[in-house]
Amino acid sequence: MMQYFEWNLPNDGNLWKQLKADAKHLHEIGITAVWIPPAYKADEQQDEGYATYDLFDLGEFDQSNTIRTKYGTKDELKQMIDELHKYKISVYLDAVMNHKAEGDYTEKFMVKEVDPEERNKDISEEFEIQAWTGYDFRGRGNKYSNFKWHWYHFSGVGFDDAKKRSGIFRVLGENKNWSEGVDKENGNYDFLLCNDLDLNHPEVIKELNDWGIWVSKELNLDGMRLDAIKHMEAQFIKQFLEKVRASQGEDFYAVGEYWNGDIETLETYLETVNNSVDLFDVPLHYNMFEASQKGKEYNMRNLLNNSLSVIHPELGVTFVDNHDSQEGSSLESQIADWFKPSAYGLILLMKNGYPCIFYGDYYGVRGEKSPHTLIIDLLLEARHKYAYGDQVDYFDHVATVGFVRMGDKDHPGSGLALLVSNGEDGHKVMNVGADKKGQIWYELTGNIKDKVIIDDNGNGNFLVEGGNLAVWVKE
Repeated sequence: MMQYFEWNLPNDGNLWKQLKADAKHLHEIGITAVWIPPAYKADEQQDEGYATYDLFDLGEFDQSNTIRTKYGTKDELKQMIDELHKYKISVYLDAVMNHKAEGDYTEKFMVKEVDPEERNKDISEEFEIQAWTGYDFRGRGNKYSNFKWHWYHFSGVGFDDAKKRSGIFRVLGENKNWSEGVDKENGNYDFLLCNDLDLNHPEVIKELNDWGIWVSKELNLDGMRLDAIKHMEAQFIKQFLEKVRASQGEDFYAVGEYWNGDIETLETYLETVNNSVDLFDVPLHYNMFEASQKGKEYNMRNLLNNSLSVIHPELGVTFVDNHDSQEGSSLESQIADWFKPSAYGLILLMKNGYPCIFYGDYYGVRGEKSPHTLIIDLLLEARHKYAYGDQVDYFDHVATVGFVRMGDKDHPGSGLALLVSNGEDGHKVMNVGADKKGQIWYELTGNIKDKVIIDDNGNGNFLVEGGNLAVWVKE
């Protein structure tokens, strides 16, 4: 999968056209799915799409002072998806259903302010607030949906327009409270930003289900990336996917962004939603981030510890960086450049996990070319040609670790040995299978010129440069 955007793209309306033109190339390098950014109207044209205004406006109506979104128009979006499908590339839409931004008019209602660090604790008596919670979508009217949003469809808001001040204000009313099925950080992490949707409200549930079915059909989607699910009622997510799959088919794909590095928290969530959604392997990302920060001080034997792709290989989406972890973002934890080739070697060549390549790492950030394009291309080619069969791990040394893929009968000449070092030059005797005895293996990245002859038992003594990766394959 490729995440086809980064946080700092220009507001030129060209992304859908660019992606359409890139479809053939993506197919050629081995991309089979693309995760696209939020494709609907945000509070302003330049917004990345996460400050959502109207989910039903895909760049079609004159709203928020623009017809197109940051990325283009609805027609361009549909043409781009058709082109990707022509090359058998699936399309996953980024679905932002936690909150809405920038209503059309203000409403008055009762709230209590809560402690930002302990959301279950009130820090005020109840009082009347004025907030931008009225949505009537004048530009779109009733096309696609006649639903209008009001204050009682939200569980919390972040701004009191009467006093012009920010805070976390819990909306009061019948059956109103924070959702229980959310992350326990800050006591209860239901509220994230803007106007927080009440995902226990029957009207809200129905409208979002209707939207999920509509947008999947309208755009002929293959799946969704679900934004901010640690802030959303878990039972809502479970039933939402049931409804969409009942319409679109059971193979409609979903991956959720549950940004938490604790494997037990992720396992509990997966159990709650009955394994109905894949999750990004945030624990593995943090392991790689720590390795990239500590350099020689990091114990490489711990690199895969407590990662989703080891414990639940069928449910983990592995990634190196994304728009949330990249420099300047809210969850900044960008993996250092020196370690990125090794990190991509790991996720693209290992058996477990569904790897996701980040636009910023492949194409670059803020228009500056990425230094990693060539190595990612090389690793994608290695994945396609050699990364088959069972995996045998050699995470047995503080500085030099790796694994072997044994190859399989369906891919003649397949099989590989990957080594990663964060210290000095290293080497490791690894067994690639007795069936490969006498073969000559070479190092694919070109960092090492020596060859290795596989002995009668299937062993080879493979080398790796310090602070680098080495990919060994049959000559």
